[in-house]
Amino acid sequence: MNNLKDITVKENDKIIKALRVINLNSLGACFVVSKSNVLKGVLTDGDIRRGLIKNYSLNDKVINLVNKNFFCLNFKSKKSTIAKSFSSRIRLIPLVNKKKQLVSYLTNKSKISLAKPNLDGNETKYLNECINTGWISSNGKFVKMFEKKFSKYVKIKNCLAVSSGTTALQLALKTLDIKYGDEVIVPNLTFASPVNAVIHAGAKPVFVDVNENTYCIDETLIQKKITKKTKAIIVVHLYGHPSNMTKILNIAKKNKIKIIEDCAEALGSYYKKKHVGHFGDISTFSFFGNKLITTGEGGMICFKSKAHKERAEILRDHGMSKNLKYWHEEAGFNFRLTNIQSAIGCAQIERIKWFLNNKMNLVKNYNSRLSKLNFLTLPGEYGPVSNSYWLYTIKLNKDLLKFKNRIIKELNFYGIEARQIFYPMHLMKPYKRFIDKRDEFPVSLRLFNTSISLPSAYDVKKSDVSKIYNYLSKFKNTLMIQKKYL
Repeated sequence: MNNLKDITVKENDKIIKALRVINLNSLGACFVVSKSNVLKGVLTDGDIRRGLIKNYSLNDKVINLVNKNFFCLNFKSKKSTIAKSFSSRIRLIPLVNKKKQLVSYLTNKSKISLAKPNLDGNETKYLNECINTGWISSNGKFVKMFEKKFSKYVKIKNCLAVSSGTTALQLALKTLDIKYGDEVIVPNLTFASPVNAVIHAGAKPVFVDVNENTYCIDETLIQKKITKKTKAIIVVHLYGHPSNMTKILNIAKKNKIKIIEDCAEALGSYYKKKHVGHFGDISTFSFFGNKLITTGEGGMICFKSKAHKERAEILRDHGMSKNLKYWHEEAGFNFRLTNIQSAIGCAQIERIKWFLNNKMNLVKNYNSRLSKLNFLTLPGEYGPVSNSYWLYTIKLNKDLLKFKNRIIKELNFYGIEARQIFYPMHLMKPYKRFIDKRDEFPVSLRLFNTSISLPSAYDVKKSDVSKIYNYLSKFKNTLMIQKKYL
C-alpha cells in the first residue's frame, strides 16, 4: 500500500542515493533490496554516519553498510501481531512475502493527522513578551490587539474575545435574554456546544434536520418548528460550509426572532461574498486547538449592535461595572480570554491567508485523487458560498453503509487519522427528553452512517493524499471480490 520507491534502494546503489531517499521520506531509514526485490537489510542515517567515520565514501555501495540483522513480518500477519511488534527500538517494520520480497511497510513514527495547529509564526515571540512583562492573565495589550485584528479580518466592528467557542454561545444567549421557558431552534446534526448552551440558559432546544449536501440546518423545515415560545435560531455552519442565510434571515424577520451564527468551524468561509458571522444578530467563533486558527482554548463573539457588545463585555467579567471596581451590575461570568492566549491568537490571525491557501491546496489534492473513486461523494460548495473546508468530509454510497466503521478503523490502524462525524443529537441520552415523538431525522442519520472526516491538518502532503487514496481503493477492490457491493 505504501509507495516503496520512497523508501527503497538497490543493493548496488551508491550511498549518496540512499542518503537522498532517507532525506526525502523523513523516516530516518530506507530498505535495501535486490534486483528481484528481495529484502537485504535496513539502512539508517546513523549507519551512513558511522560508515563515513570508517572512511567509506558516498560513492560506495549501500550493501557495504546495510544492517542485515533486521526485524520483519509476513505481510499477511494479523494486525494485532503487527501492533504489538512496535517498541521504542522498532519503529519501522518491513512486510515481506514467503520469498522475502518487500511488499509493504508500516511505521508508528507519525500519523497523518486529522487536524492540528501550526505554530510557525510569531507565537513564541509574542508569548515571550507576555512572560517578560508579567501580563499573562486577562490584562495586557494582546487581548485588545487580537480583537482588533480579528475584527479587521471578518469585517465586523464589535468583536469580543472570550474563553471558548462554547462560552461565546452562552454569552450570546444571555445577551439576548434567552431564559427559562423560551425555545431555541438548533440543527440536529452538530457538535453539542450550541445545544448545551441552550439548556444551560434554561431554554428548550428544538431540533431540526439538516441538508443532505451542506450538513447544515435545513431551512425548509424551520418554519414548522416555530412557536410563540421561539426566541432564536442557532445556525451552525458545519465543517466549514455556510448555511442558506438568505432564507433563514427571511424566516427570522417574518417571525421576529433572533439569529445566532455558530461559526466555530467556518472561519474563512463566505456567503454571498460576506464572511460568515455578518448575518446573525450575534455570531460566535472557536479557537480550539483543531480549528483554522487557535489560541489553545478560546473564542470570539461578534455583534451587530454596539449595545449588545457593551452588555456582553460586562457579563464576560463577572457582571462588573466598567466605571466602579467590584460593583456588579449583573450576575455575570468569568469568560475572559487571557493575554497569553490572545498573543497566540495575534500570531495566528497574521497567517490566516497561509492557513486558508494550505486548506485549498489540500482540497485540490483530495478532489484530484478521490474523484476517481465512484463509491464516494466529495464535499463541495452549494449555493453562493465559499467553503473553508475545516474538515474534508466524504460520504460513502449506500452500498457501503455497513463498512463505515471498518474503514475508519482500518485507516487509523495504518496511521491515517480519520473519524466519524458528530452523532445526531436526538440519539443521545441528555437530549432525548427534548425530542417530540413525531420527530424524525432521516438526513442526520444517513449522513452519520455514511460520512468520514479525513486528515485535514496543515502538514498533510500530496503524498499523504495518495496514500489515503490507495487505502480507499484497496477497500473498494476487496469488497468487489468479497461482497460484490460495487
